[in-house]
Amino acid sequence: MRVPLSWLREVVDVDLTPEALAERLTLLGMEVQGIERRGTEWRNVVVGELLEVAPHPRADRLSLTRVRVGAANGGGAETLEIVCGATNIAAGQRVPVALPGAILPGDRRIERTEKIGVVSNGMLCSGDELKLTADGDGILILPADTPIGTPLADLFGDVVLDVDVKPNRGDALSIVGIAREVAAATDQQVRWPEVNVEETGGPVADHLRVEVEDERLCPRFVGRWISGVRIGPSPDAIQMRLLAAGQRPVSNVVDAANYVMLELGKPIHTFDAAAVGGGRIVVRRARSGEELVTLDHVARTLTDETLVIADADGPIGIAGVMGGEASEIGPGTTDVVVESAIFDPVSIRRTAFRYALRSEASLRFEKGQEFRLARIGADRTAQLVHAWAGGTVARGRVDSHPNEPEPTRVAFRTARINRLLGTALTPPEQAALLERVGISAEAPGGVTPVQIVGGSHPATVDAGAGEALVATVPAWRRDIEIEADLAEEIARLRGYELVPATLPDTTPPDWHADPLEVRDAIRDALVGAGLTEVVTHALVSAGEVERFRWSFADEPASGEAAREGDPVAVTNPLSSDHAFLRQALVGSLATIADANLRRGTEDVAIFEVGKGYGQVGDEPREWWRLGIALTGSFEAAAWNRPARPADVADAKGVIELIAGLLDAEDVHYERLADEPLLHPGRSARVLAGSTIAGVVGELHPRVLQEAGLRLERLVVAELSIAGLSGGQLPTSPAATPPRQPSVERDLAVVVADDVEAGAASATIRRAAGALLQDVRLFDVYRGRPLAESERSLAFRLRFGTSDRTLTEGEADAAVAAVIAALQAEHGARLRS
Repeated sequence: MRVPLSWLREVVDVDLTPEALAERLTLLGMEVQGIERRGTEWRNVVVGELLEVAPHPRADRLSLTRVRVGAANGGGAETLEIVCGATNIAAGQRVPVALPGAILPGDRRIERTEKIGVVSNGMLCSGDELKLTADGDGILILPADTPIGTPLADLFGDVVLDVDVKPNRGDALSIVGIAREVAAATDQQVRWPEVNVEETGGPVADHLRVEVEDERLCPRFVGRWISGVRIGPSPDAIQMRLLAAGQRPVSNVVDAANYVMLELGKPIHTFDAAAVGGGRIVVRRARSGEELVTLDHVARTLTDETLVIADADGPIGIAGVMGGEASEIGPGTTDVVVESAIFDPVSIRRTAFRYALRSEASLRFEKGQEFRLARIGADRTAQLVHAWAGGTVARGRVDSHPNEPEPTRVAFRTARINRLLGTALTPPEQAALLERVGISAEAPGGVTPVQIVGGSHPATVDAGAGEALVATVPAWRRDIEIEADLAEEIARLRGYELVPATLPDTTPPDWHADPLEVRDAIRDALVGAGLTEVVTHALVSAGEVERFRWSFADEPASGEAAREGDPVAVTNPLSSDHAFLRQALVGSLATIADANLRRGTEDVAIFEVGKGYGQVGDEPREWWRLGIALTGSFEAAAWNRPARPADVADAKGVIELIAGLLDAEDVHYERLADEPLLHPGRSARVLAGSTIAGVVGELHPRVLQEAGLRLERLVVAELSIAGLSGGQLPTSPAATPPRQPSVERDLAVVVADDVEAGAASATIRRAAGALLQDVRLFDVYRGRPLAESERSLAFRLRFGTSDRTLTEGEADAAVAAVIAALQAEHGARLRS
C-alpha cells in the first residue's frame, strides 16, 4: 500500500525521518519495501504570478503572458515572457512555471524557444504535466497566497512509503490502519477524521429501499442518498493526494468513494440513482445466464454463485468487485446512491477470481471488514460528496443490520505467553504492550475458570493466582482470535529483535525414522543411473486425462493406494490446460520428452516421483507413483561403441536396479497385449513380490500421433512401490561369506520366438531344486543358423549349499532336470 506521509501526518503525529519510520514499521511486521520522494522530478519549477495575459500577435489560439517568478517586492523581481495555449489563465493568478533548463516528469526538458516569432522563456504547467492532478486541459491554478518564486517541490513534494501489508492484516490497508501501527511504534494517538454529515433533505426512506436476500454473503448493507450533486473534478489537493496514494482521480463523487477506501479501508460504491429502478436495491445471487456490462466495458455472463447488487430490472453491479456500466457516475448524474456494505470474504475472492477482476475494493473485502465501517464509511462518503459536489443529503441511512456486535474477548495466560516467547514479562507489562494497539487487558474479576474464546479450538484455563488476563479486542483486529495471536502481538510490539534467543528446554528424541527414506533413495539411485528428475504440474487438460489413462485394473504394491475412480475436475481452472487433476504420470513425462526434442535435445532419460488423483463417489483419492520415460540414445556414442537407442530392456534394467535397492523378490514380467497406451509386442506387467507393481513398455505410435508429439519412440514405466508414500529402506543383516565355492553352468536353449524369457526363467527355478542359488539371462540371439521364428536364450545358473561343496554329478543332475523341464514345457532344445 502506498502511504503519503503528508496524509499520514494528518492522522497521527510523525516526528521520525522517512527512513527511521520505515525501519520502525518494518520491525513491527509492516515491511516498507520502498520510499518514493515525489517532487524530486520537478527541477527548476517555481511558483509564478501572472502579471499580464494578452493575445499572441501572430496566433489566435495562443496567449503571450508576463510572469513574475522572483521576489514579490523590491527590485529583485524577475519577469518572463512565456507563450501559453491554455484558456483558463488570467492576470493575478499564481501558477507553476518551468524555467528554462527545467526537467519535468518523464525526463521532459524545457528550454527557451521561439513560438511563431515570439521567444517563450519557459512553460506554464498543468497538473497532469507535473503528475500532481489529473487535469491536463488547463494550467494548474495555485492558491492566491502561494509564495512567489518558491520551488514547487518545497510546496507539493511528498514522501510515499510502499508498505507490504500482510494478508491477515486487512485493517492496515488504509491510512488510519497504518496510523495505528505508527502510533503503537511511537506512543502517539490516532486522530480519526471528523465525520459530520449535514442532512438537509427528506427522509432517506422516501428515496431508497434495500432488501438483502442472502445475509450470509452480505451481513450488512448501508445506503445513503444525495440529491442535486454537480459532477466535476475534485479539489486539486484531493487529486494530488489520491495520485500520491496510487489512485487515479475520476470525478468529485467517485473520488470521494476512493478517498474513503484509502482513508478508512472501507470500499464504497456510488451509483447514479437514475439507473436504480424505483430506488429499490436488492442484494441477491445472480440468476444463471444473467448478463452485466461492468465498468471496464466488458459484457459478463453471471453464474448463480455470484452475489450481485440489483434493481427491479436486473444486476447493476457485482458485489464487492465492480459496478455496472449503466449505473456509472457520469457528467449528467444529479442524484447519487452510496453503497457501503460488508460481504463474505470467501465469496468476494472467488467472484474476483472467477471473472479475473481483482480490484482495490475486492482486495480489501476478501480480507474481511470491520462491521461498523459500513456505517462510518457511508457517512464519511456522504460528507465528502456534499463538500465537493454540493447537493442535499437525505436524513438517515438505510441499514440492513444496525446492531453492531460487541468486541471479542480472548483470555490468555501471562505465564504461557512468556513460555511461548522465551520472555519474562510481567502481567502489567504485557497489558501495557497490548494497550498500544487498542487491546485492553484486565483480570477476569476472580471468575475461574476462564474461557479462552475465538478460533476453532476453545479451551478453558484456570486463572490461578492472577495468571490469566482477559483481552478486549477492538473490532478492527479480526486476526486476533486465540491466545497464540496475543502472544504474537506482544512479541511484535515489544520488538522481535528484543526477544532473547533461547534453546528448547525439552529433550529431543534420540532418533526419528525418516518417512521419505525410500523416496529419496530411489531418487538418488536413478540420478546415479543417468536419469534426470523432473517435477511436472498435477493439473492437466481434459484431453491429456483421457488420452493417457491406463485401462487395466491397478494392482498397487503393499501399502500404496490403488489407482481408481473418475478424473477430478477443478472448479475454477486458470485455463483449459489446467482443468483436471491427472490420474497417471505417463502423459506429463511424454510432454516433457517432446518439449526437449523440440528444443534440440534428442536423448532424454527422465523420471518423476509424483501423485495421481481420482474421485470415487464423493471421496477423493490420491496415490504415489514412480514414472520413467526414455527416448533417443540410452548410451551415447564413444570411440569404442556406437550410440544405442533406448528400448524396453533399458527400462527393465532401471526397474531391477530399484528392486535390488529395496531388497525385493525377483522381478517378474508378464506379457501385456491389451493395453491401448502401449505397443502390444513391447509391453509387460511388472511384479516384484509385494514391493513393486506396475507396467513397462513402449508407447503405442498411435498415441504419440494423436497427442501431437514428435517422438518416434518413447519407452515408459509407471510403478507402484511400497514405501513410496512414506517408508524406510529394508535392513538386511550382514551375511557371512560362504566357505564353500559355488558351481556355475551356462545353458543356451533354442525356443520359439513367442516364448518369454521370464517364463523360461521361472521353469528353471522350479526344476533346478533347492541347490539353485541364482539364475540370470545373459544373452539373446537371433539369426543363422536359427530359423526366423526361433531365438536363443542363454542363462547362467549358480548352484551351491552352505555346508559343503557340490560334486560335479549333483550339478549335472540339476542341469539335466532343467533341460528336461524346458523341453517339456516350452519345446526347447539345446543350442549346439
